[in-house]
Amino acid sequence: MKNPYSEHLHMMNRRHFLSKTSLGIGGMALGSLLGCSAPSKEETLTGSATKSLPVTHFAPKAKRVIYLFQSGGPSQIELFDYKPLLKKMRGQDLPESVRQGQRLTGMTSGQSSFPLAPSLFSFKQHGQSGAWVSDLMPHTAKVADELCFIKSMHTEAINHDPAITFFQTGSQQAGRPSIGSWLSYGLGSMNENLPMFSVLLSRGSQRPQPIYSRLWGNGFLASQHQGVQFRSGKDRVLYLQNPEGVSASSRRQVLDVLAQMNDMRLDDFGDPEIRSRISQYEMAYKMQTSVPEVTDLSSEPDEIFELYGEDARKPGTYAANCLLARRMAERDVKFVQLYHMGWDQHTDLPRNITLQCKDTDRASAALVIDLKRRGLLDDTLVIWGGEFGRTNFSQGTLTDTNYGRDHHPRCFTIWMAGGGIKPGITYGETDDFSYNITRNPVHVHDFQATLLHQMGIDHERLTFKHQGRRYRLTDVHGHVVKDILA
Repeated sequence: MKNPYSEHLHMMNRRHFLSKTSLGIGGMALGSLLGCSAPSKEETLTGSATKSLPVTHFAPKAKRVIYLFQSGGPSQIELFDYKPLLKKMRGQDLPESVRQGQRLTGMTSGQSSFPLAPSLFSFKQHGQSGAWVSDLMPHTAKVADELCFIKSMHTEAINHDPAITFFQTGSQQAGRPSIGSWLSYGLGSMNENLPMFSVLLSRGSQRPQPIYSRLWGNGFLASQHQGVQFRSGKDRVLYLQNPEGVSASSRRQVLDVLAQMNDMRLDDFGDPEIRSRISQYEMAYKMQTSVPEVTDLSSEPDEIFELYGEDARKPGTYAANCLLARRMAERDVKFVQLYHMGWDQHTDLPRNITLQCKDTDRASAALVIDLKRRGLLDDTLVIWGGEFGRTNFSQGTLTDTNYGRDHHPRCFTIWMAGGGIKPGITYGETDDFSYNITRNPVHVHDFQATLLHQMGIDHERLTFKHQGRRYRLTDVHGHVVKDILA
């Protein structure tokens, strides 16, 4: 079949020659698909739309990240931050000397009292590290010596949307690139057949807060850096398969001609989104084979489903997504983002948090165990945590068997494992009320700076120039938390 654009492709005037050889825009676009040399560090750090760092700023401790985001704000008081004083003061009003006039949400600011509500669940110390873990998390407790608990996380955001957006993008306002997009922009991919940045969603038993696709968006970076959502239905990635009657060879011919046409368009206009379009067409073609392979769990032995739990056999569950994340890690997908919704327990907390832990505890611990068995934990950074914590006082009426908790950004707990993080430690402390931080505070930007550091990136040097300003994930803040690094 004769290419109708072949004559145009062979016509090269002075302008085209210079753009090909000096600027090299089209050549570099196609060259990146063929594994050609990367651009200079100077080009990347000053904000090119599609280029990767030629080398990391320093030797990375982690090659990949699996982020188990618990959307809704898990209660640190029920899970990891043991506070026996709350039992002694049950029902008493939160002392003003502790609260210090700090901000409340509109859901509790009108309460006439703030009765302290101790957890109904028991705590024990586990492992050689002696980490305190609630009996809601028996499987996590068994891997406590693999984990680094950070009990002194804090944020300014007090409502879900800005708080989650802050964690995922470094800004409470929508429109910035997500963590995975920054890593894609800075580091590129280790796997040519799967998305560098993959996203998996699951829902808890109660009605969850919504999750928006902009949380894994590319913001002002090129669109090739946005996350790719995997789903639980027949089409694991939307719009991936060929239409009925279109063969693989026909699709390949169409893509070849499209690449040539887009390359010419790129020469004429220099729009970086054209380069992204070329890249995305090629990735979609490769994913037609790679996605069915990675999402097919039939080759996993029964012992794996015993480890993760029977829910791992059901696509779209948290357990199935944790197992799928391990399979992606094996194939060198650099950033796997899980969102599990349903941790927003303003009422009926004892019942609802029990259901959430039943959905997540076993599979979270199984992922850590599975990665370690396969020799992947050392260079895979696993993160578990939400956007903020919960109040120590009851939202609404406190009874002997029931209570709720409002949002609390002043202190909460996350854990990290693998990827060069010290195992078996607890970092940071809160007061006896789990209301204020007393030692080693860790801000959201500090967490983000530490994540990038473990991937070999100096968070102050990976920037992108947009609308006259150089942006970065951590804005103008953030310090690496060196005390938790192995």
